[in-house]
Amino acid sequence: MTRLEITMVGAGYVGLSSTVALALAGHRVHLIERNIERLEALQSGQIPFLEPDLQSAFQDCQKNICIAANLTKALKTSSIIMLAVGTPPTPAQGADLSQIFAALEDVAPLLDQTPKLIVVKSTVPVGTNAEIRAFLNSRAPNALFAVASNPEFLRQGRALRDALFPDRIVLGTSEPWALKLLHQLYAPLQHASVPETLAQFRPTQPIPMLEVSPESAELAKYAANAFLAMKISFINEIANVCAATGADVSEIKAVLEQDKRIGGDFLRAGLGYGGSCFPKDTRALSQIALRGGYEFRLLRAVIEVNSEQRFRVLQQLERRLGGFRGKRIAVLGLTFKPNTDDLRESLGVDIALELQARGAIVTAHDPTPSKPEGIDFTSDLNACLTGVDAAILVTEWDEYRNANWKDLGRLMQRKLILDGRNALEPRDMLAAGFEYLGVGRKS
Repeated sequence: MTRLEITMVGAGYVGLSSTVALALAGHRVHLIERNIERLEALQSGQIPFLEPDLQSAFQDCQKNICIAANLTKALKTSSIIMLAVGTPPTPAQGADLSQIFAALEDVAPLLDQTPKLIVVKSTVPVGTNAEIRAFLNSRAPNALFAVASNPEFLRQGRALRDALFPDRIVLGTSEPWALKLLHQLYAPLQHASVPETLAQFRPTQPIPMLEVSPESAELAKYAANAFLAMKISFINEIANVCAATGADVSEIKAVLEQDKRIGGDFLRAGLGYGGSCFPKDTRALSQIALRGGYEFRLLRAVIEVNSEQRFRVLQQLERRLGGFRGKRIAVLGLTFKPNTDDLRESLGVDIALELQARGAIVTAHDPTPSKPEGIDFTSDLNACLTGVDAAILVTEWDEYRNANWKDLGRLMQRKLILDGRNALEPRDMLAAGFEYLGVGRKS
């Protein structure tokens, strides 16, 4: 195995998970983080966010990780510089590349005649690699470097597993030496020393490495997320048809997932998608298409369906309660998905604020200490449900799936639950004495 030295700029979900995966594979990684609070946490050995398996794995591979705030020392020995910084949405819903180019401002003066490979892991619009090349050429005209797009496909809640054992690795560059270096970088992943909890997921076949143009690599991440978002919006539309016709979306899903052309992933009806990727990336892809002179009508419909779905589902509860004003309602789950503490584009927060705007008295619960401003929060599930007129399950944490709902129901003023993720079994809830409302399901 060729042991490489790498500089990873950015210690968010992507940067930190990728750093740990590469360190477990035997590479030496210089992790650069400018946020002082996050940097200090990492230097003390603590992961600054919730992500399963990452804390223990981070501690296991400390000898292969060097954490710093400055690039100068790291770039002297690194052959690869990976950019894993944020690309948040602009007011026009494009991608804000300011963090990318701020990092490049620091990199450019350090480039010289020693070849360096700049690898963009951040999600960026088509053409960004070309902009980076032009930018670096203008700042360091005599330097030897190449630029590659290497998008990540990590899922929060299983980010380290996806970083270690990805379904595919996309290598977007036209430089032969850069491709060779990227193959050397990722070849050891399959044989990395991993935590026992992840060993079962080690693939038996080599991880596919797809060599594509930089433009295709940049677009691939947006295309993947847009397609998955489309599946979510599609099954939610089917659920809405089920509610109008008396069919059951869980039965429809059982039929669809047996079709190998469709599969069952991302076909769970509910309140829609949230989080840091799908909303941002679908809107950004729509803007990319418009700037190219094409209106992506299917994607526009996906976005519209998702933005309306959470409020459409709330209508069931509003009708059952006879309005929200003065009603006490528990919102269960604020993080956008289980096994993370991320509140970005949180449906739970949106729903809690919407209910308050309609006059409801809202208390929210989440297994993580996530406390958004303006929402009454408790970490005690019993306290959250005591005396409420209804509960809404927003995030399908196991704590809710496995709860003793018969006992919890005794705490409620009215045993009424809106299962916004179809995570509970209707027959069990009815047996526990609940009025059960699902999404496109028969009660």
